[in-house]
Amino acid sequence: MATLFSYSALAATSEYVIKPAIKARLLTVQNGVPADTAVLSAGIQLELDAGWKTYWRSPGEVGIPPQVDWSASQNVANVQFEWPAPVRFTAFGIENFGYEGEVVFPIQVKLDNPGEPVVLAAKMSVLVCSNICVPQTLDLSLALPKGSEIDRASGALIAKYAKKIPLEGDQAGVETARAFIDEDRTEFIVNLAATNRLKQPDVFPELGAGTALGKPDIRLSEADSRIWARFPILSFNEATFDVPSVTITDGPGRASTVQPDLVTTALAPPFSIDAIVPGVDEMVWIVALAFIGGLILNVMPCALPVLSIKLTSALKFNGQKSAAVRAGFLAAALGVMVFVWGLAITLFALQRMGVAVGWGLQFQNPIFLAVMTVVLIIFSANLFGAFEIMLPPSLQTWLSNKEAGQGYRADFFTGLFGAVLATPCSAPLLGTAIAFALAGRAIDIFVVFTSLGLGLAAPYLIVAAVPELVKFLPKPGRWMVFLKTLLGFMLSGTVLWLLWVLNSVAGFTVSLTVLTLAVALIAVLSLRRGPARLRFIGGGVLVSLVLAAPLALSQAPQVVQEEQSPLDWVEFDRSKIALLVSQGQVVFVDVTADWCLTCKANKVLVLDREPVRSALNTESVTAMRADWTRPDEKISRYLSGNNRFGIPFNAVYGPAAPDGIILPELLTTSEVMEAFAAAGGGRILEFPGS
Repeated sequence: MATLFSYSALAATSEYVIKPAIKARLLTVQNGVPADTAVLSAGIQLELDAGWKTYWRSPGEVGIPPQVDWSASQNVANVQFEWPAPVRFTAFGIENFGYEGEVVFPIQVKLDNPGEPVVLAAKMSVLVCSNICVPQTLDLSLALPKGSEIDRASGALIAKYAKKIPLEGDQAGVETARAFIDEDRTEFIVNLAATNRLKQPDVFPELGAGTALGKPDIRLSEADSRIWARFPILSFNEATFDVPSVTITDGPGRASTVQPDLVTTALAPPFSIDAIVPGVDEMVWIVALAFIGGLILNVMPCALPVLSIKLTSALKFNGQKSAAVRAGFLAAALGVMVFVWGLAITLFALQRMGVAVGWGLQFQNPIFLAVMTVVLIIFSANLFGAFEIMLPPSLQTWLSNKEAGQGYRADFFTGLFGAVLATPCSAPLLGTAIAFALAGRAIDIFVVFTSLGLGLAAPYLIVAAVPELVKFLPKPGRWMVFLKTLLGFMLSGTVLWLLWVLNSVAGFTVSLTVLTLAVALIAVLSLRRGPARLRFIGGGVLVSLVLAAPLALSQAPQVVQEEQSPLDWVEFDRSKIALLVSQGQVVFVDVTADWCLTCKANKVLVLDREPVRSALNTESVTAMRADWTRPDEKISRYLSGNNRFGIPFNAVYGPAAPDGIILPELLTTSEVMEAFAAAGGGRILEFPGS
């Protein structure tokens, strides 16, 4: 009796336990324990403040489901905890499942001694979230003596939420259910046939703790009795993955849970949805952005490796007729456009095959890097005067006979190589245009990439329009020998950069092998004696070995820590962003790569300088770096989830900006610091060194 009266007053409800943003209490249908009763009906009621939410049994990546410890209860054998159907809400940019406003969890309490008094003691751990997440511990208690009275109000409230518990088995109202998960764990598709017509269905998959899903595409067919839904998988936890379970709701009073049969082939949608065609004004704006972005690429950090190629093409036209100048520069512009069009076609084809695509991704391919390295080494050696390529007469005529009107192929390749080497940069405005193109139709990709190419080719087109501009170059003389050597050193610098990127992508062995083979190729091409055919055969063998080396020798490069690194970067983990923000942290995400020269410029000019460096080193800020030098599916998903297809990409998350503040491609100190302050909700206003 003393134990019973040490708890709250005998009643069908406990006292409210009130915590910030939430209050809770225990409910029971019975005011007492009737004679010979072995099971009691009860519930835990949670009332959340406006704008606050808590989570379902399968919360997704961000949340934690409520957990209850009943060990302090008396005369309780076990407790069956039920979950009403959830609602969908977004937190930290991720679709989550849970409850808002009010929820009652129905409970069935089995007694040790039927008909005897009961003490219910629940220690409940619950996570409540708004712009921040706060874990709460709720100690709830309720004592019931012997008795037979009924609390109709509590009974009605528990019954209201008991009707929301999803039906299972034969009562679920589902005839067939199938599900598909692709091998790369990028999408989850479910197809279910219901016995009754559906009105406003929603689908809640359960794939295991730590799996995050994006916004679903839900379609009804067959007189609204069949539902097809596709979910993008943002992150997948293989360790916790189990047989999928799917809960379907259709309004507040209809819910069911099924375990669909997993199939190995994708489930086709019942019908296609036509993409929204952009208006003329929107298309004109995007085309303008693409053109300006391509134009800016000419003066971006990546322009330095390209400068020597462009200057070489300009110098050789000094003193020539206007028609020859115009034709040569038009050929160079055509080279730019052919590369851009080829890139657009390739990206479109890969996109339709389901491959992640983006700007500059060819620099993740070791074969491409090896080929570019060898080509530029040959160009450099030629500028240094190591050799003059001695081609067979017919091929030499095909490549360089200007008088026959066939000699502009070299100018064409000059423009093409210049465009190739410009792609490691992402200019301001370019990200918006590329995202629009790759998210749209084939015609959108073609138009946007054409406009981008015209901007990149603008210097060539300007000279082609006004050939007299070449006359402003100095007259030929000894200075050209010095300039030719200088341009050779500039291309050599580009070669060293490509070898460094190749080392990051494929390992030191591959980069050393490619360099050795390239030097051997230069030696073969420099031979003055012997049949030309043998030189070409030897050169062909060496080129074949260059192509084979990345495939045969690629390895994971050793991670080398930077000496005296000014910043303490943590490895990118998308799932940790929400956790850190819920703890009050500001998170700065930097997606970068060794081949991204704009990323390097941002690092040197902004991130490694005051006051940004000190801000990133404060305890309230976490600096998170995603290295995309090599292909990484998690980073690709993160970028595509933010509608980006190229880097650099920088975003700032915080309690006041849980969905992130996306920064421009070219960072400035003021923009980064303002984003820190905004994401911190005014708490982070000054940093050491600011």
